[in-house]
Amino acid sequence: MTRAWILPMLFVLCGSVLATEMIFQGRFGAAAALLVAFVLLAGVNSPLVFPRSIGALEAQHRSAADGRPIVFWRSGCQYCLRLRIRLGRSAHRMYWVDIWRDPAGAEAVRAANDGNETVPTVVVAGRPHTNPDPAWVREQLSASA
Repeated sequence: MTRAWILPMLFVLCGSVLATEMIFQGRFGAAAALLVAFVLLAGVNSPLVFPRSIGALEAQHRSAADGRPIVFWRSGCQYCLRLRIRLGRSAHRMYWVDIWRDPAGAEAVRAANDGNETVPTVVVAGRPHTNPDPAWVREQLSASA
C-alpha cells in the first residue's frame, strides 16, 4: 500500500470500529450515518478526487509544448484538496504530479521550496508558485488556453 492510501484507510478503519461499537449498542441508524461520514472523509482524502497523475518529467515536457500549468500535490493535503475543489472541471486541463508516487516530482518541489515538500506547488511558464490562490490559478489556466 502506498502512502497516499494510508489516511483514507485509517478513516475507513476508524469509522468501521466506531460503527461496530454502535451496532452492539443497538444504534443501527447512527452507526450507518457515522460509517457513511467516515467513508466520505476517506474518499475526499484519497487520490481518487484528483485527476490522474503523471510523472514530473512527462508533465514538464507536455507543459513546455502546450503551456498548461503543472500542479505538484499529495493526498491528504488540505491545501491541495482546496485547490482541486475550487478549480472544478478546469482541474483536468492541468498536469497533476503526485509527489508521493514520483520521486522526480518530489525533487522538483524541494528545489522550488528551499528543500521542503510544500504542496500544492503550481508551475506556470517554468516558475513555481507555492500554495497559490485558486482564482489566480484559474486565471493562469485561462491565459494558457
